[in-house]
Amino acid sequence: MSVRRLADASVQPATFAFNEANAAAAEQWIAKYPKGREQSAIIPLLMIAQEQEGWVTKAAIETISDMLGMPRIRGLEVATFYTQYQLNPVGTRAHIQVCGTTPCMLRGSEALMDVCRSKIHHDQFHTNDKGTLSWEEVECLGACVNAPMVMIFKDTFEDL
Repeated sequence: MSVRRLADASVQPATFAFNEANAAAAEQWIAKYPKGREQSAIIPLLMIAQEQEGWVTKAAIETISDMLGMPRIRGLEVATFYTQYQLNPVGTRAHIQVCGTTPCMLRGSEALMDVCRSKIHHDQFHTNDKGTLSWEEVECLGACVNAPMVMIFKDTFEDL
């Protein structure tokens, strides 16, 4: 596993705020936890922030940590530990996650990654020139029987 870091400061927005609908959803998540355990809502709140912004920004981590009354470093620990959180800007139209574990590799995922390298960007975690597409290699996506597979945002595509 590699070290996960936040995006460069040059691409980080200065502030973050949930929109009205997501603020209500965040409050609903927080209310599900007993008094004194509200910090447990960090995972769904980070996911809501990612769905709103497309990726998890430093400002979002800090805002959510403050909302939950937890040290900002704890929020950063959660965001950098779980790989479902995108810590860099991703394509606005599609972020392609290519499974690179053995079953998918044996059935052609390397060729899929070659296409991503040639059509999107040579390196993963970068967007194309228009900022609309990005890609990354990920660990098992759970459809080994139908390998190779990719996930584009929340949609899976198998038997490629």
